Amino acid sequence: MSDAEPISWDHLKARQPSDADRAALQTTLIERAVAVKQHGWDDYRDVWSAGEVAGVAYLLGDVALLEELEEHEGSVLTRFAGDLYGFQGARKEIASGLTGTQAWFADARKKLDRATT
Repeated sequence: MSDAEPISWDHLKARQPSDADRAALQTTLIERAVAVKQHGWDDYRDVWSAGEVAGVAYLLGDVALLEELEEHEGSVLTRFAGDLYGFQGARKEIASGLTGTQAWFADARKKLDRATT
């Protein structure tokens, strides 16, 4: 047995991402989607986390990759709800049907379309 103190996750439970945090996450996701559209997945799949790859694939509508990753819309949206709204906010977002997270991705898709046309 270790004498180490148990890990406390309380600081994460209280985390409240700001509008600026959400905007920065969206900008990063869009930039990565643009890179994948320009160069393909080979340079990125093994560099980004599984969640980041799934988020970009979902943004791009890459159903084949999502299936390969064994991800579906609900799992991607649930993961990103935590990033967008924090632990407590994500619980409410999930209970409401992830509508805010869906809207956030819809907005990101519009921005991606403008960036790539």
